Amino acid sequence: MSKAIETKACYHCGETCEEEPIVYQEKDFCCQGCQTVYSILDENGLCNYYDIEQNPGISFKKVKSARFDYLDDEDIKKQLITFEDGEQAHVTFYIPQIHCYSCLWLLEKLSDLSEPILSSRVNYLKKEISIGYNTTKTSLKEVVQLLAKLGYEPKITLSDSNKDSGQTLNKKLFYKLGITFFCFGNIMMLSFPEYFSSEFRQLEQDFSAFFGYMSFALALPILFYGAWEYLASAWWGVKNKTINMDIPIALGIVMIFLVSSWEIFTVTGSGYFDSLGGLIFFLLLGKTFQQKTFDHLSFERDYKSYFPIAVTRKVNDIEENIAFNKITVGDRLVIHNEEIIPADCLLLNSHTHIDYSFVTGESTPIKKVAGEVIYAGGKQKGGVIEIEIIKPPSQSYLTQLWNNHQQKNTSNSLDLLSNKVSKYFTIVVLAIAVLSAIYWLPIGIEKSLHVFASILIIACPCALALSIPFTMGNAVRILGNNKFYLKNLSVIEDLTNIKHLVFDKTGTLTEVNKSNITFKGTSLSEIEKQSIYSLVKQSNHPLSNRLALHLNGQLLPVSDYKEQHGLGLEGVINGAEIKLGSAIFLDQPKQANTTEIHVSINKEYKGFYALSNVYREGIDETIQTLKAEYQLSVLSGDSSTEKANLEQLFGANTTINFNQSPFDKLEYIKALQCKGENTIMLGDGLNDAGALEQSNVGIAITDQLSNFTPSSDVIMEASMLPKLHQFIRFAKASKNIVILSFTLSFMYNCVGLYFSIGGTLSPLVAAILMPLSSISVMLFTTLATTIAWKWIKN
Repeated sequence: MSKAIETKACYHCGETCEEEPIVYQEKDFCCQGCQTVYSILDENGLCNYYDIEQNPGISFKKVKSARFDYLDDEDIKKQLITFEDGEQAHVTFYIPQIHCYSCLWLLEKLSDLSEPILSSRVNYLKKEISIGYNTTKTSLKEVVQLLAKLGYEPKITLSDSNKDSGQTLNKKLFYKLGITFFCFGNIMMLSFPEYFSSEFRQLEQDFSAFFGYMSFALALPILFYGAWEYLASAWWGVKNKTINMDIPIALGIVMIFLVSSWEIFTVTGSGYFDSLGGLIFFLLLGKTFQQKTFDHLSFERDYKSYFPIAVTRKVNDIEENIAFNKITVGDRLVIHNEEIIPADCLLLNSHTHIDYSFVTGESTPIKKVAGEVIYAGGKQKGGVIEIEIIKPPSQSYLTQLWNNHQQKNTSNSLDLLSNKVSKYFTIVVLAIAVLSAIYWLPIGIEKSLHVFASILIIACPCALALSIPFTMGNAVRILGNNKFYLKNLSVIEDLTNIKHLVFDKTGTLTEVNKSNITFKGTSLSEIEKQSIYSLVKQSNHPLSNRLALHLNGQLLPVSDYKEQHGLGLEGVINGAEIKLGSAIFLDQPKQANTTEIHVSINKEYKGFYALSNVYREGIDETIQTLKAEYQLSVLSGDSSTEKANLEQLFGANTTINFNQSPFDKLEYIKALQCKGENTIMLGDGLNDAGALEQSNVGIAITDQLSNFTPSSDVIMEASMLPKLHQFIRFAKASKNIVILSFTLSFMYNCVGLYFSIGGTLSPLVAAILMPLSSISVMLFTTLATTIAWKWIKN
């Protein structure tokens, strides 16, 4: 009997050395790649990398240099490089392998490893690295090869060429906030004498004109830069004969500016530019607050996010790398194991297996033979294949999944309520201001103008404008902290109107990489289990991987290994002939509605492993809670093997449909909506893309936020699925808090108007009270949403 190989851990990555380890400087390495990385670090005096954490490295296999030849293409380089001046260039890559601070330490030492690297900065949360390099000494391809050699190969997709303008918009918002705060702070400093006693005011008299002009100059950037969006929005509303929330805000801003300018240039007062600065600052702060949560997530996805930026084309037996967007009909492409099929094509090899789980939801790879059509989005499982493109990527089946949806209407009742309120609010306030000014006109024009200005200032709807962004902004922050990430504020409102929840099965209700596995047949000895484990470890088939994970044994030498795609495996281990695979492969009857791996040892049939899905922890309690309030449905791309389990979980009254194509799921959502049922669709893959887009709220479930997720309204980490009912309840509570803050704001305005109409409230006092009302709304909404979440989750 052969002796089992003694397992050793790799010094670099910590993984088990499944074969004879590579020994270098009395250290064991699992592959040449890990040993090479250690050598590089050792030569540059950076081996203290291993002192930060034990086995901190990334498992690394040899990388073919030809894989990155496409980075020499000038068109691709222009798409990826963010800055270039002839001598240096800057580029940012997404590195999914970043997992600890040892990674951060190493990646920020790239300039010590390679002289042409000028700088490297890591954004740990986003798993991104920004690299500056000398273009006269190295190339983009060599930079990527260095990262790959270290085990941190960047994930470069076609969507990387579409630079996100959202980041630029966010930078502009921060610029506005900073400039407004600077001007606001300096205006307040110039206004200090007005805030205090008569001694200070006497001191100011000699400088009043100078201070006033300085305040006026500082107010100009606030008005024409910080407040420009509100003014432009109000002007758009006037042009289109509609009254939105920005019109009364803009009216208040303009009135404060005009009255303040009049007082300063006529030397009749010091103006209220400090209140103007405070108003704009708090409005911008609310907008910044609500956008900050969205910065690191991408909800708007298209099919380009799924594909690599280049593919391998074969012309006259010569392989070359070309950009994805250069694929044409008739091209002959080479696809390796685990690579994505980039467009609808014909298979030229004899046979292969394609994993369509991300496109159709079917978890079992499908056998394809020469001449059959393979659709874009499938993943190649097995050896190298050759395909011929029959449709351009833009016309593929995959692209249709993305494009076959209707644009959602993102308006909600809170927006409609605020716009309706602002419409009547503006009319009423203007009428009150005009009538009050007329009433006080006989007393004097100055008194009349002061009353008019006081009413417009005290009744400025800034508190109303802040209610939604601060309530919903804090709600989004709280939900984000609980790994429930919303696309925008309107999603909270949409969650409150839901009547029907539709679940995808595979990857949503079930764990993707886990199975319940039971053996049915003659009892197996430990050595037989070790032999089965050693055989399935030779295969990359998903069922083999699941069985290997279940057995998790000790690796034994395998000889005469053979694998028949779609059928099974066989080999000799310790002199015993082991045969594993389908019922047909072992000439056994197929069991109904089960996934099986049959076993034969020395031509003696032993039985079979039955595999079934593992449902996410806590999902049964969640389903029971949701059933009490909502209608539920399940749509699965798989066959009906899990029908009994799902009926037990959801009950007999729940609609459960199997063998559902992406278009079937889309049509099911449309049918529910035609009945007036607002829906939530929960899915995890491209096969759910159309249904996620069509539903009122599409929730993409992901086991890792860095993984690809289809376009959606919410990205939720899978572990948070049992809290779904809490998230919906919190959305309803947040809506009620907005309505309550509206009520408090109205009460404040009514009190302020009472004193303003009576002529007892000066414009100065009104200008001071106005930002205080904004602060009170901010504090109330923030505290109320925080308390509401603590109450709901407990």
